[in-house]
Order: sequence, then C-alpha cells, then structure tokens
Amino acid sequence: MAARHDFNRRTSTRTAAEVPFVRPFLEANVVIDVLAARELHWRASARVLTIVEKQRTKALVAAHSITKIYYLLSRHLNRRKARAAVVDLLNLVQVAAVDHDVLLQALSLGWDDVEDAVQAAAALAAGATHLITHNPRDFSGLTIPVVTPDEFIPV
Repeated sequence: MAARHDFNRRTSTRTAAEVPFVRPFLEANVVIDVLAARELHWRASARVLTIVEKQRTKALVAAHSITKIYYLLSRHLNRRKARAAVVDLLNLVQVAAVDHDVLLQALSLGWDDVEDAVQAAAALAAGATHLITHNPRDFSGLTIPVVTPDEFIPV
C-alpha cells in the first residue's frame, strides 16, 4: 500500500500569529490510517494531518507510538518506505515523552487498555489541547476534549 499523504507539502500563507493555539495529540491509529492508507478512516485522518500542516502547528504523538507505527508500516510497505514515512512524520509532529512519571500516571488511571492509558498520560503531560482518536469512549474522563478526526475543528 502506498501512503497517500505528502507531509512535505506546505501551502499555508498564514503567519503563526494568525493561527489560534492548538496542540492536538494524535492517537497512533489516526496516524497509521493515513500512512498505511487504511480505507475505513483514511479521509478523516488525512484531513487532521492537513489541518496540522496548513496551520503549521505541531501535533503530538506518543514516543512509544513511533515504534508501533514503524513496525506496522514495515509490514505493509517495506522497511525503507516505512523509515522514510516515519522521518516525514517526525518532521510534522512533536514526540510526547513516555517517561517514568508518564508511565506511573498511566497505570494510576486503572484503565484496562494500558496502551490507551499511556497515550492519555503522555498527551496530558505534553500539554495537548485535544486528543484525536476513533474511539473517544476509550479515553473518557480526560480533562481535555477527546474527539474523532471528523469532529476535530481547531478553534
């Protein structure tokens, strides 16, 4: 499968001062949808990445998600293309740390899905303004808005 998103395309003419502050956290599957061209959610997820590009804001992705993204892409594409896609991704996003404190915070949430808990804790620690996922119920109770890619509209 070929990736359908050009991370290097820059089309916005707005300055940083004209763009309201938005720092979305992208749950790993939102990124994988675009890079692996997963049909079910590709269009909505690609729209989010386009918004991030055009507003020249840095979205956040959890550190541990980068390895997951690379692994899954290398199975769908090849290692060289997967590596190139991850490098392009890293030029678009900031990596939210997953350190000792984030892991303890994640485990203290008591969620059944530890991966989701780690992403939630990383988003909060990094100062995300939104968490974007296809499964908002998996992240219920967070103190920031949790929205689907279709619902994400920067303020």
